[in-house]
Amino acid sequence: MNISKLYTRYKIHILTWTIYIVYEVFIVGLINKSFGQPAIYITGYMMNILLFYTHATLFKNALEKNEIVKKTLVIITITSIEIAMYIIVMYFLRIFLKYTNLITLPLPIAFNAELIVTYIYRSLYFIGFSTGYVYIIKSFEERKKVEELERQTLVTQLEKQALENDLVESQNNYLRSQINPHFLFNTLNFIYNDARKKAPMAADAIMNLSEMMRYALKRPEAAEMVPLSEEVEQIEHLINLHRLRTGNSINMKLQVTGDLFGVRFPPLILLTLVENMFKHGNVSHSAQEALVKINYTGEELSVYTINMVNEVPSRSTDSHHVGIENVAKRLHTFYGTDVTFEYFKDPSNRYITEIKVQINNPLLNLNR
Repeated sequence: MNISKLYTRYKIHILTWTIYIVYEVFIVGLINKSFGQPAIYITGYMMNILLFYTHATLFKNALEKNEIVKKTLVIITITSIEIAMYIIVMYFLRIFLKYTNLITLPLPIAFNAELIVTYIYRSLYFIGFSTGYVYIIKSFEERKKVEELERQTLVTQLEKQALENDLVESQNNYLRSQINPHFLFNTLNFIYNDARKKAPMAADAIMNLSEMMRYALKRPEAAEMVPLSEEVEQIEHLINLHRLRTGNSINMKLQVTGDLFGVRFPPLILLTLVENMFKHGNVSHSAQEALVKINYTGEELSVYTINMVNEVPSRSTDSHHVGIENVAKRLHTFYGTDVTFEYFKDPSNRYITEIKVQINNPLLNLNR
């Protein structure tokens, strides 16, 4: 650290000590009508400054102790040691100055009561200043803590108010939306009943679409899990819709092994993966069957998808990557380190995703 940085950091300290020393030297000199020699001033004020900051450091540490009695004993002890050390060091400095001829005037070196009282007074004088300095610093620190706490409280209140506003808006939107889904499902039910005899395939498509929309409109909370069996049922509806739309030309299979009763999973993750297969993959490939495989062993839940990649890139490729990244973020938010999620394209131009969740994660339990 260079001198300019040091000065900037300790500028107030340097200026304060400079003003104090100049003031004291001139006041004492005018009172005594004589001034001391530079060596005496330099060594004396160096010791005084050293005592000031030593006491400040030790005193501040002592104040942080919890027990009042222990704190008091520590303060008394360090103060006594500081005074004793000050007297000893100042006396030997006095001897040093005398016998090294750094001063020209005679300097008494008798270690008597008068000298000891002078040093005790001088040490207590700077210890008192140091104690006041510590209380001022702690006062500023406490004020900063209070201001930070008030700021955090204000931020929390603003966030709480924003959440309450969002909740009110969501409730209002939900109440307004009740009419539309009710009307929509009644209309779909009417169309289904009318089309069932005339166009059975269209009726099946309407029924699958109705069930998927009903599931989507449940809108679980962001941190809420849903039964995995319900997600699997929606995948079946989605596959059936695409079969009907393409005249049963897709080559796709949904394979579920293990008892999924009691297993919960984040909503719409599996549907996102399957929808990506239809949007960005070739699910009509005659040689490579598109596969959605869900396996639950009681120790691990695994979800595996594989499909050929479209030779003609989709215009929504960017949204595909965003969807996959969102799936990864949601999985890690729910399961942390208990989940692995891999997705890649292999040399055979097949796109593969694989999710593995360890059973020791309590989020897999329906009764949680």
